[in-house]
Amino acid sequence: MKIVESSNRRAVKALLAPERAYDAATARTVAAIVADVRREGDPALLKYARTFDGLDGAMEISQDEMRAAARTVPRDVRAAIRTAARHICAVAKRQVPRGWRMAVAPGVTVEQRVIPLDRVGCYVPGGRYPLPSSLLMTAIPAAAAGVRDIVAVCPRPEPVVMAAALEAGVSRLFRLGGAHAIAALAYGTKTIPRVDKIVGPGNRYVAAAKALVAADCGIDFYAGPTEIVIVAARGPAEWIAADLIAQAEHDPDARAVLITPNRALAARVAREVDDRMPTDGPARQALRAHGGIIITESIGEAMDLANASAPEHLVVDDDRLAAMVRCAGSLFVGPWSAQVAGDYAIGSNHVLPTAGAARVRGGLSSADFVRQITVQRLSERGLRRIAPTVVDLATAEGLHGHASSVSVRLGRTSVPARRRVRTPARDK
Repeated sequence: MKIVESSNRRAVKALLAPERAYDAATARTVAAIVADVRREGDPALLKYARTFDGLDGAMEISQDEMRAAARTVPRDVRAAIRTAARHICAVAKRQVPRGWRMAVAPGVTVEQRVIPLDRVGCYVPGGRYPLPSSLLMTAIPAAAAGVRDIVAVCPRPEPVVMAAALEAGVSRLFRLGGAHAIAALAYGTKTIPRVDKIVGPGNRYVAAAKALVAADCGIDFYAGPTEIVIVAARGPAEWIAADLIAQAEHDPDARAVLITPNRALAARVAREVDDRMPTDGPARQALRAHGGIIITESIGEAMDLANASAPEHLVVDDDRLAAMVRCAGSLFVGPWSAQVAGDYAIGSNHVLPTAGAARVRGGLSSADFVRQITVQRLSERGLRRIAPTVVDLATAEGLHGHASSVSVRLGRTSVPARRRVRTPARDK
C-alpha cells in the first residue's frame, strides 16, 4: 500500500479528492434507454430486462414466491435480517420530522405538517453480491416515515433479498435493474407504478439514470464509488488494515485511505494490508488504484484533510477527534466501532453521500420520505399587525401589486407604512 507525505499535494489530492471524469459514453447510453422506456413503456422495459438482466419469466415476484424463497434462507441469516431490521426501524422512527404549530405574532400562526410520500422506489443492486442490507436500509426508513407503497427493483434478487423484502414491508418487488429500471420507476409503465422518489445505490448506469430523471422524480443523491477515510494516531494496525480491505472489496473504484501522524503505525498498516490483501478481486484492484496512507505533521492536520475530503465513511480514534469532525456521511468513533457494523446492524443508514457530497448532506433517513408543508393562518388582527412590514418590503422591491394585495383586504387604497423606500422596479 502506498505511503505519501501530506506535503505532496498532488498525491494527497489523488487520494482524497480524485477528479470525477464525465463519462460521455455512459451518459449517451443511459439517455437513450431512459427515453426509450419513457416513450414505449413495457415493451422497451422487457427488451432491456431480457438483454441486461437475463429476465426469463415474469417481471414481478409475487408475495407467495417471496415467502417460498425466504423459507430456503438459513435460519441464522433470517434471524440476522430480523435483528438488523429492528435496529434500522428504531433509528428511523427517531428520525421522522415532527409537525409543530406556533404563534409568531398575535393573530399570526405558522404550522409545519409532515406528510409521507405516497410511493417510493428502492433500487437494490444485484451484481457481484446479493445485498439484502441495501433493501433494508432503503425500505425500512420509508415504512417508518409512513410511506404505504414501497416498490423495490433488483435485477437478480436472491432468496436472501426476498427475505429482506418481506421483513421490510415491501409492497411489490420486480426483477429489474439498470437504467431501464430507474426510467420505469420515474415515469411509470403499465406494469411498473410511477414513484415519487427513487433511492438506493447502483452502478454508474444507475447513477447516471438517477441524475437524468431527477428533474421529474425525486432521488436521494448521486452516489459514486464507496469511500472510507480513517484518522488514527494509534493502532491496532491489523484492525485498521482489515477496515481498509473490507471497504475496498465493495468496488474496484472504492477509495480507502488512512491519515496519520504516526510513521510507525503507517508502516505497520501498510505491511498488514499487503499481507492480508486478496490475491485477486475488487479489493486488490481498489487498494492498488485508490488506496493509500497519508502521513501528516500533526493529528490536527490529519483532521483538516479528512474534513476537506468530506468522506462517505470517517473513522476516528476517540471523542476528542470526533468533536473536530465537520463533514462526513457517517462517523465511527473508537477502535471498537467497526465501520462494517454500520453496513448491517447498528441501525444507522449505510446509503450515504460520496464524492464530497457530505459537505451538504448526510445519509439517507426517514426524513427523505416525507413532505414538509408550511401552513399559514392570519386573523384580521394579525394581518393589520404585519401589514406595515409587508408594505415596506413590497415597496422597497417596487412590487406595488404585492402591497395592494394587503391594502385591499383592509379596505384601504393604501396601508400606512413605517417608511417609504423608493427603488426602481425589478423582477423578483
